[in-house]
Amino acid sequence: MPPEAVEAETARLDGWRAEEGGRALLKTFHFADFARAFGFMAAVAVHAERRNHHPEWSNVYSTVEVRLSSHDAGGVTERDLELARFMDEAAG
Repeated sequence: MPPEAVEAETARLDGWRAEEGGRALLKTFHFADFARAFGFMAAVAVHAERRNHHPEWSNVYSTVEVRLSSHDAGGVTERDLELARFMDEAAG
């Protein structure tokens, strides 16, 4: 997806931003505590595994940092946008 298209699609997502050059989507999720952050990650992990499309992420206590990119395509694809939308729903 061209960087301009990534920027346009990112603007439609809640709180997501495009990495410089549009190579990835980035977001920081904040939860009330570690258990909620971990529950979010577990729900996303099941969804991601079913689609064979996995996020790059890290967790420190109640914060989950996410980076989405389709490495086989060299940047952001519809798979990343779909996973971003799912993550927003899962974070509820």
